[in-house]
Amino acid sequence: MIFSKPVFILGVMLIGLSACDTPEYRAERSHCEAEWMLKFPPDYQQGIVTKYRNEERPTGAMECVTEGSKTQCTPKTETVSVPYTALEVVDIRKPQRDSQIQSCAIRACQMKYGNVKCEA
Repeated sequence: MIFSKPVFILGVMLIGLSACDTPEYRAERSHCEAEWMLKFPPDYQQGIVTKYRNEERPTGAMECVTEGSKTQCTPKTETVSVPYTALEVVDIRKPQRDSQIQSCAIRACQMKYGNVKCEA
């Protein structure tokens, strides 16, 4: 079966994401990380990033408890994830470097162990 290049790369990356549990894989990744940190050193710049915070918001419903002749009601709430922007210093090369590190580790595992997980 022939795969298109983007599909194959995506498949290898998905396999690589689950491959980080063996000591051999971690060793290969560490070696690749040292290599690619030299090739693509961090470039820190201020940038706007999207972050999320949780907020409690009323749902409009009430929860009431009756004890004897007394009823006490409290408003129900739900937790909502709210996006916001923040100005942070970020390494703009990190996504590209991380992709190269992962590909490097997968290639090294494939060559040494015959599989992408570095399993002997």
